[in-house]
Amino acid sequence: MSIKWIYFVSRRFAKVDRKGSSAVTTTLASLGICFGVMTLITVISVMNGFQHSFIDVIMEISSYHIRVENCSVPEEKNFDDSFEKFCLSEKLVKSFTPFYEAQSLVVGSNGKEAAAMIKALPDFVYNHDEGFKKQVTMIAGQFDISSPNNIVIGSELARRCGARLGNEINLYALSGGSDVDLFSSERLFTVTGIFHTGYADINASFAFINIDDGKKYFGSDAKLIYGVKLLDENDCDRQIARFSSQFPNLKFESWKTYNRSFFGALQVEKNMLMVLVFMIFVVVAINIFNGMRRMVFERREEISVLTAFGGKPVSIQSIFVMQGFLTGISGSVPGVLLGLFLSINMDTVFLLLSKLSYYASLFFVMLSNPANGDFVRENPMFMLYASIPPKIFTSEVLMISMFGILSSLIASFIASRGVLKMTVAEVMRDE
Repeated sequence: MSIKWIYFVSRRFAKVDRKGSSAVTTTLASLGICFGVMTLITVISVMNGFQHSFIDVIMEISSYHIRVENCSVPEEKNFDDSFEKFCLSEKLVKSFTPFYEAQSLVVGSNGKEAAAMIKALPDFVYNHDEGFKKQVTMIAGQFDISSPNNIVIGSELARRCGARLGNEINLYALSGGSDVDLFSSERLFTVTGIFHTGYADINASFAFINIDDGKKYFGSDAKLIYGVKLLDENDCDRQIARFSSQFPNLKFESWKTYNRSFFGALQVEKNMLMVLVFMIFVVVAINIFNGMRRMVFERREEISVLTAFGGKPVSIQSIFVMQGFLTGISGSVPGVLLGLFLSINMDTVFLLLSKLSYYASLFFVMLSNPANGDFVRENPMFMLYASIPPKIFTSEVLMISMFGILSSLIASFIASRGVLKMTVAEVMRDE
């Protein structure tokens, strides 16, 4: 039988049973798929926004797209000319930054201590690296490391060590070579700026100094590292292979391997969330299965008539499978549209939820204890969520919508297998 005939009979079954229990079950199943798809797309988009806000900060400030170590630097020059010229000639390289880094115990003028990662950068990095400048927001002072013994520190690091703009802080304990004292009270730096990023760990542990100060205080054994940023962050593996062929003595590491544990934890969190939300589709599939079994039983007279007129059991079964497919389509398509709409307008949604939560709390407080009404405040977490732009990936949207359709399709197929066991004579005899 043709698809057109199967679709026609399937629609006739649905229309005739418009007020029956099977129709109610089908409607509820479509709504379940719709809300499941909508919820999963919205939640995954928000989580992608959270994760990529962290990832962008880490790649722009900490790991870069590619880290290049063991660079050979002539004494009379700051940078490796051969590698620098190679990066300048590469169109896929957006920027590259030489730097030193070391771990330190920072002591403020009031004696408070805090652990920090000290990065020694060229003084022009803030104005020449757009990605770095975008992620590093100055909340006090300026990003000024042009003069010796200037330092720019994170907002949380400044709070922990009690440092303010213009204060002196001491890099009391500093990792370095054998020619550097492990402890010293003479590594004094003046705070010229305090920055803030979207990643709390960087705010709490990062500080920037001039690259010449890095050479001076980190010792002769300190390794110069190049942070290379590409136009396409996902092209790092192929570019590392090209770089390695040109510079076999250098060590190249991508942002994926450098932050493997952190990004692995994010991926596990995302996968677990998807599994939990996918359980919605399992519940919907069970609902469809039970509804389709009921429908097959209710339609046994029609099935026997179709069989008597020459319909094959497989073709008759495909009628119910088609109905399950249409149930999945009618749920997935609106779910995708609603999910995309909520994701695009997520800031408005969270602001609305913030207002609703505030007025609901205020209403109940005013009913129970009006004197405490002035203490009711909006939940700041809603404002935080509203400030994070969600990221929508086409592959994930397609996967979620297809899973919604397949859950309905598979449930209908399994439930309608009873058609193959039904005989015309048995049904006619009972009737």
